[in-house]
Amino acid sequence: MMNTQRTMLPLLVALGAALGQGALHAAEYPAAQAITLVVPFSAGGGADNAARIIAKALGEVSGQSVVVDNKAGASGSIGAAFVARAKADGYTVLYDASSFAINPALRKLPYDPVRDFIAVSQAVSVPNILVAAPSSPYNSLADFMNAARQKPGRLTYASYGPGSLAQMAAELLKADGKFDAVHVPYKGGAPAIVDVMGGQVDVYFANAASSINYVKGGKLKALAVSSARRMPDLPEVPTVAESGIRNFEVTEWNGFFLPAGTAPDTVKKLQELVQKALALPSTRESLDKLGLTPVGSSSTAFSTFVAAERKRWDAVVKSNGITVQ
Repeated sequence: MMNTQRTMLPLLVALGAALGQGALHAAEYPAAQAITLVVPFSAGGGADNAARIIAKALGEVSGQSVVVDNKAGASGSIGAAFVARAKADGYTVLYDASSFAINPALRKLPYDPVRDFIAVSQAVSVPNILVAAPSSPYNSLADFMNAARQKPGRLTYASYGPGSLAQMAAELLKADGKFDAVHVPYKGGAPAIVDVMGGQVDVYFANAASSINYVKGGKLKALAVSSARRMPDLPEVPTVAESGIRNFEVTEWNGFFLPAGTAPDTVKKLQELVQKALALPSTRESLDKLGLTPVGSSSTAFSTFVAAERKRWDAVVKSNGITVQ
């Protein structure tokens, strides 16, 4: 009996130490490992610009390196699919935009947006700015719509991909404004802006984060903003609703998602880190310069919000007969 006790005691001590060490590691997330923030859009676009500001802040509040990895294509679904297949340990995080809620209504996806992801926190909300080249003959939304009605199917609008919020906003504008224009999709916001600047495409509902500095610098002309109210940094630019399309409001958002199966404690810790990062004065100042409003919602609130967004855009897609090219 004594021999058995002597044999068991070291085993129990070792087991207790192992369990304690495991609990310590779980509590220390993120610990001694870089977090990869997958942005499913091109570098230089609106989501990417916001992600890099927040990634820097996350590094500060977590004490760990946060690396942005762009995996663009298919309006965000390529990067989302990558994260859906990633290990559910909290170290591979999806930083997605409104397309996450739009894609299910438009295409067959290699993942299930409900079953395969956990919504962690909404990061920011941002209006889109309808922009044109400085040399464009259109100085207002009314100018563009009138020209489009006179030349149906000849004017063009850019988007950062089929099914993107930029396309949805333009399609809503077409339906409400009773005009036609041709969709020109790009693989991200940055190349779309370049071609709008050069006059290859007539207009683009650009994310404010990727376009406001170009507007202020005179490299893009702002015709209208998609939000319900004017942007404080562009007080002279009217809303779409003020420009003749009543009740028009489209606001883009960015948020954090983790693969399904991630431990609840890890989800909660990442949510808290995001909230701390967004609360930093330096982060808020940087986001404000891009016209972005920090949110930092809870996982529960963000999950409810995303579900409502899916419902909204599914109805828009069906009622307007929108399809991806």
